[in-house]
Amino acid sequence: MLLAVLALIFGLALLVWSADRFVDGAAAAARFAGMPPLLIGMLVVGFGTSAPEMVVSAMAAADGNPALALGNAYGSNITNIALIIGLVALLSPINVHSQVIKKELPLLLAITLFAGWQLFDHQLSRFDAWCLLAVFAAVMAWSVWQGMRNPQDALAADVDTELSSNSMTLKQALIWLLLGLVLLIIASRFLVYGAVYIAQGLGVSDLVIGLTVVAIGTSLPELASSLMAIKKGEHDIALGNIIGSNLFNTLAVVGIAALIEPMAVDAIVLSRDWTLMFGLTVALLVLGIGIKKAGRINRLEGALLLAIFFGYTGYLISTAF
Repeated sequence: MLLAVLALIFGLALLVWSADRFVDGAAAAARFAGMPPLLIGMLVVGFGTSAPEMVVSAMAAADGNPALALGNAYGSNITNIALIIGLVALLSPINVHSQVIKKELPLLLAITLFAGWQLFDHQLSRFDAWCLLAVFAAVMAWSVWQGMRNPQDALAADVDTELSSNSMTLKQALIWLLLGLVLLIIASRFLVYGAVYIAQGLGVSDLVIGLTVVAIGTSLPELASSLMAIKKGEHDIALGNIIGSNLFNTLAVVGIAALIEPMAVDAIVLSRDWTLMFGLTVALLVLGIGIKKAGRINRLEGALLLAIFFGYTGYLISTAF
């Protein structure tokens, strides 16, 4: 058990460090390739911070632990909104200026509903996986189209400022991109081994471990990038990271895991975990777009999101044993 705990801790630490290097390298390489700042923010940074979820879930599915993969994806979405947005808003209220982000929020809600519909038969087949990945490809195409139509969006200005502070050369960018990816895979192997062994030793389901320890661990890159963005006053990057990550988790992470290993889905995933994820997405949509006012998430709303996160996590832990 001690070895598994050490593997889990080492895997989490390496995962966070390598994910940061991977995203920095990918963003710098994309800029050298001539990609517009808005697309870098929407695709490279937004989706890149979900690389840990993708690799961990793929590893878990390949090892025959699909429940861990699903719990990681949905748990990360819950963590992203309730913990990360809640904490960030508590520290500094989030003002939403980007019109692209305001268009992405309804899209995220629609995709969350689609994911819930797939769970009604209590299984995710390879056909379901292909559907998720097809929708993900369509979202990627839509994101590129939006990026080309709105090159002067507020998000683009924030990303351009962030990229200008990065003096990485093309060679350095490619090195960090490749090294970050390799280390992500190694870190994920340690993390999955430790999480599964601990779950089996404590008699806790893979799903609960995925929803808690693994989900929080793989969401740390989003937390770090969002906190740094808020510190610099780049509110749209902070929220854009979360929306991009949740889109990626719901479609690509679950889709890849189910493609590798089709899975039976416990009914409680739909009634408890998906329902909370849906409710938080609705709340984020309402707060981000704003009703008869500019989109804004204030400190009180941030505190409420945090309370929901700790209440949900406490409930999972209390019922796990």
